[in-house]
Amino acid sequence: MIRWIFTRLLGFFLPSLLSSFFQNSTKGEAGKIEVEFKILDNRLGNEIPLPKFHTSGSAAIDLRTNIKETCKLGANETKLFSTGFAIHIKDERFAALILPRSGLGHKDGIVLGNLSGLIDSDYQGEIMISLWNRSQKEFTVEPGDRIAQMLFFSVFTPDFKLVKNFDKSERGIEGFGSSGKI
Repeated sequence: MIRWIFTRLLGFFLPSLLSSFFQNSTKGEAGKIEVEFKILDNRLGNEIPLPKFHTSGSAAIDLRTNIKETCKLGANETKLFSTGFAIHIKDERFAALILPRSGLGHKDGIVLGNLSGLIDSDYQGEIMISLWNRSQKEFTVEPGDRIAQMLFFSVFTPDFKLVKNFDKSERGIEGFGSSGKI
């Protein structure tokens, strides 16, 4: 019982303790990483705004289309869209995720063709966005439209330890639905 209470307390407090330990020394400033950013199309930063965080609380930057003309995305159709830029994260402790915009998904049925995308630290090519129109109506994509978002995060590389058996846990091998509905 004490072990169970201890693991619950540790699980509750450990994330915030680790977060405060790894944060920059400047109070209130989130952790920063240096990411190289290369513009591939001169319209980006001129006709089409550069990616940015829209509020101080934004976790991800909005990604915009870098298309030359309006594009129609038919019902249940998937197309690949250019962003006009490339990044190089370089630091293997970090990566980026391409995520759908919740409003587009909920209101218009527009999500990512692969549901999420991973940008590894050593990738240097153009950031491309696969959009899937899961609705039954055509969707219009304009040049410069915000179509996805990019979230940067820490990557932990596991040191796998080969074992024949695991120490028994509370859940064990119980899977889908085993923890109940509520």
